[in-house]
Amino acid sequence: MIGDLQRVVAVYGASGFGKEIMPLVREQHGAAGADVVFVDDGLADGTAVLSFDAFKNLPHPEKQAVIAIADASVRERLALRCVDAGIGFLEVRAGNAMVLDDVAMGEGTILCGFTHLTSAIRIGRHFHANIYSYVAHDCVIGDFVTFAPGVKCNGNVHIDDNAYIGTGAVLKQGAADKPLRIGRGAVVGMGAVVTRDVPPGMVVVGNPARVMER
Repeated sequence: MIGDLQRVVAVYGASGFGKEIMPLVREQHGAAGADVVFVDDGLADGTAVLSFDAFKNLPHPEKQAVIAIADASVRERLALRCVDAGIGFLEVRAGNAMVLDDVAMGEGTILCGFTHLTSAIRIGRHFHANIYSYVAHDCVIGDFVTFAPGVKCNGNVHIDDNAYIGTGAVLKQGAADKPLRIGRGAVVGMGAVVTRDVPPGMVVVGNPARVMER
């Protein structure tokens, strides 16, 4: 419902993941004095879900969004759309998510329930960490990276932009002088156990993870 508040925040993407994080957005931002809406051009009905243009034209002087779409290329495109429209980004963090020492995160981060970031971690823009995922020490994660539920990212792992890590995947611990690397746009399949570097754009599956034949 749209009221007379000065600030409106949007969950951009009204499908599955958007529905999952909407309660967090209401709790974290609605309770702090903002109207909260869904935005999704494909599902817009003018009431429960707004189109992007309808959101952009709301009278609130302050508008922010969080992009709840797992596909990194779509998320990146929608982020640029928001920037062009002067719409800022917000962080969404479950109350039981743990962020410990020396963790830097870019704008638009989503940390779902029971996620855990330990120490000396650098994370880029629009990172998604779904439920029960963790990132251990000395990891570097790029922009638009997605962790599905239950990802186990051990220490000294570097993940490049737009990578997708599937449900229950395990990324083996790297070393300070030779971190395990997941290349740009790579996909780690559900339940995969990654013991060696994954080249950019590759899809790996299995235990130990291997490149999937196309």
